[in-house]
Amino acid sequence: MQRYGPGFRIEVDRVIIFAESPEILHRMNNLQYLRGAIDAGGCVSNAWTLVTRQFWLYIGIGLLTVLLISCVPIVNFFLMGPMLGGFYYIVLRDMRGDPVDFGMLFKGFEKFVPLMVVGLIQSAPSIVITIIQYTVDIARLAGGRGPLGDDINFFQPGSDVLFAGLSAVVVIVGVFVFFFAIAWHLAFSFAVPLVIDREAEIADALITSLKAATSNVGGLILLLILQMLISLLGFIALCVGIFVAIPVIYAANVFAYRMVFPYFDRPFDAGPPPPEAYGFGRGQR
Repeated sequence: MQRYGPGFRIEVDRVIIFAESPEILHRMNNLQYLRGAIDAGGCVSNAWTLVTRQFWLYIGIGLLTVLLISCVPIVNFFLMGPMLGGFYYIVLRDMRGDPVDFGMLFKGFEKFVPLMVVGLIQSAPSIVITIIQYTVDIARLAGGRGPLGDDINFFQPGSDVLFAGLSAVVVIVGVFVFFFAIAWHLAFSFAVPLVIDREAEIADALITSLKAATSNVGGLILLLILQMLISLLGFIALCVGIFVAIPVIYAANVFAYRMVFPYFDRPFDAGPPPPEAYGFGRGQR
């Protein structure tokens, strides 16, 4: 059992590490993860408690984060990693009861390059979808003409079969892309916090996130469903509730991360154990 600040508790199994060198031990200390550790309901409950404890702070940082990673075309993909890194940094500190303030939201810019790369990779499906959308929009603005310059009209006699076939293909591809984008996002959902919390290198963060997500896929899917319900409730509440739902959703992701990657309040001793650990006392052979 580990406790992170007043009012937060995360249940984890005891972790025992054996290593032959301090370098291996440090690496395992930083990047080890637990399997099947996510309590989705606990993530949301703890996130709600955390957000409501400093309500206006989280409303402010949540709103600014969403504005920068959702409302600025093209640039938002480059800002996603650093902005989420700053948000996660605040939550990780607040979980431990450390002081936090609004300015810490920009802590992610201190690791701008690795967080930007990780954010771009995590957003890869969305980037592809955006490029396709812009391409279609440009084609429409160009006049919607075919390769021979003739106007395209799918409603001409005999074109209904072609139109139906194209529509079916679009629906099938859309469904596939939708689920692939979700799976891709979940696979690398731990990469940003690993960079900001454990100072992991880009490759290590991505690979470790993929392995940890695969080992906790059930909990991640359930958490995603709960987050979708929270977003829906936020929109139903005259859209005002979404300003509360956003920081709760982001904070819940951090609690899920901490359940999978436990916090160590002190470093492991890489030196050899005392003789008593093996059942020998002083002066014995």
